[in-house]
Amino acid sequence: MSGPISILLADDHLLVREALKSRIEQEPDMLVVAMADNADQAASEAIRVHPDIVLMDISMPGLIPFEAVKIIRIHSPDTKVVYLSALCHDRCIEEALSSGASGYLTKGDTPQSVIRGIRTVAAGGVCFSPDVQSRLAVGPEGTAMASKGPTRTSTLSRREMEVLQYLARGMSKKEIAHTMHISVKTVERHADRLMAKLDIHDRVELARFAIREGLAAP
Repeated sequence: MSGPISILLADDHLLVREALKSRIEQEPDMLVVAMADNADQAASEAIRVHPDIVLMDISMPGLIPFEAVKIIRIHSPDTKVVYLSALCHDRCIEEALSSGASGYLTKGDTPQSVIRGIRTVAAGGVCFSPDVQSRLAVGPEGTAMASKGPTRTSTLSRREMEVLQYLARGMSKKEIAHTMHISVKTVERHADRLMAKLDIHDRVELARFAIREGLAAP
């Protein structure tokens, strides 16, 4: 790689973004080229500047960051993504792997661990926090969650899971439709299928289930 590692920081807390920028730019081989305070903006900025690395929080308002990463990978395929989050739920890790991320670090990691992780991913490797690494297995098809029994959410489609996450945030059907760029009727159909698959009979309980599963991060 010629030149410094270009990085886009995406976090909805200004203090976190500024602290990360300050620490990263102490490294002579790294440069923060853009910042975003939500996932929609992160996707737009990544498509605009094509950074080497996106360091992405998973708990931001608006578009679910996992969906933003899928958009980034389509429009800026050489950009690699590392999640940096306070959350470490199995479902979040599964979604991160499914989105094609190259790493998952936690905000409990040391700054030097984050710097080391960025360098590793920029060089073509992967990086995971120790707590995340302990839940993973490496097989012929790559890195995945260690084998375990099926969960109630394992039968859900990607779009159904996305609707469930928005319901957990307390968003209305109209807000979900606007965010996902689909009709309200389509949101209603997804919600009906969710209740049928999960054997849940009202939408309040559906939202409670999603919260219990750790899907309610804003």
